[in-house]
This record gives sequence, structure tokens and C-alpha cells, in this order.
Amino acid sequence: MTLRQRALNGEILAGTWLNLASSITAEIAGQAGFDWLLIDREHGAGDEETLLHQLQAIASTSAMPIVRVTWNDPARLKLALDLGPGGIMVPYVSTEEEARKVVDAMRYPPLGTRGAARFTRACGYGTAFDTYFPEANASLLTIVQIETETAVENAEKIAAIDGIDVLFVGPLDLSVNLGIPQQYGHPKFRATIQRVIAAAKGRGKAAGTLLGSVDMISPAIEDGYTFLAVGSDGGLVANGMKTLLSGFPAIRKPA
Repeated sequence: MTLRQRALNGEILAGTWLNLASSITAEIAGQAGFDWLLIDREHGAGDEETLLHQLQAIASTSAMPIVRVTWNDPARLKLALDLGPGGIMVPYVSTEEEARKVVDAMRYPPLGTRGAARFTRACGYGTAFDTYFPEANASLLTIVQIETETAVENAEKIAAIDGIDVLFVGPLDLSVNLGIPQQYGHPKFRATIQRVIAAAKGRGKAAGTLLGSVDMISPAIEDGYTFLAVGSDGGLVANGMKTLLSGFPAIRKPA
């Protein structure tokens, strides 16, 4: 069963963020047993070459790689898709028209306008084109991020589009755009995410979000989220370094 099918079936899927552009941390995360891993090309480090290396590293594990592109640009989606991820996440999708643009770029003709090529990594450099091409439209996971008040107002219309699989709340951007930065318990924020979750579930789609800690997982599931990411490789390294440093005596003098 594909990750897309599992998401649409309402299965709770565990993921994490990869923002260090490191094939090593990507491989470690994959070996940990996550269902999916988000390679962040919007805010993360790296370029197309490091993206390729991370995809190659994850391929040795059971995790499914998802690429977050920098913007809703068909050319950016095409480049990422040809490298062979299991899906794409697109930030700042706020209208029905923008969501349709994503779906169009995700699919080969006649359902979309994605360009076809045989000798890409996605097609096994020519060896798997005849199996990849017929299945890609149905198997690739399409995730749009809900990060603005306009997106929330249009959530029902976005969720209704065939080919949109996950409505993914970007909590920081959404809270900033609502005028309540990082106030995730604020009544306005709570009402907003409940509307997004209801829109997704009402159309048989999944609702997802990024969480800051493991103790937020159970409450998020209770809210109705099923496509969940917790933390990031960069965050784990940064917090781990701080933890190591905290073990030194308080009288330690600066270097």
C-alpha cells in the first residue's frame, strides 16, 4: 500500500523534518522507523545535489521521502519529482486556484501538465519508466500547507479538489498570519485548526501538522490530525548540544 493510500485511509503516520541537508541524518531518521521524512527545501539548507543525496540515503530504509519545495512553481515541482520522492509538500497554498495549480503540476497528461522523461531517478534511469509512468498519478502524495487566514477560509474548497491528499497546518506561519505568533493554545488558533481538520476529514482527506515535542502527539491525534511530524534533525542536534553543555560546571569560564 502506498503512503498516499495510507494517508487517505486515515492511518496515523509518523514523520519528522530534515533541514540539515545531510544524507547521514536522513539515513539515521529512516533507520529509526518513521513512515515518512520531510526534506525541507523551503527553509532547510542544501540544494538539488544534497536533495539527491538525501533521497538516495532514505532509499535504503523503509521511510518514504517527501520534498517540500520552495514555492508553488511547476518547474520546481517537476525537478523534485524527477528525483523520485514519494510526494511533494507545497507551502502557502491559500486558494482553490493555487491548489489546482499544485495538482496540475503533480500529474502527467491528460490529468495534468507534468513533463515526462524516461531517464530520471524516479524512472530508475530508464529501467522502470513503464511501471512508474502509469502509476505516478495515483501513487504520489500531494500535500498543501495551510498557513494563512485566506487558506483557512478556503479550506473546504481546497480539500474538495481531487488530487489534494493532505491539508497540512504550518503552525508558526499560521499563528503569525493570524496575529498571534506561537500562541498555539489561543482560542482563535484552536478554532482555526479545528476548521481545517474538519474540512479535510469531511472530504476524506488527511489533516497534518508539525509538532514541537513528543508530548504534543496525543493531543494532536485527539484533535483529528493523522499525518504528523515531530521535530527535526537540526533541532535535535541543537538541543543535544545544549544538553551536553549544561553538564559542565556553572563556574566554567568562557573560552
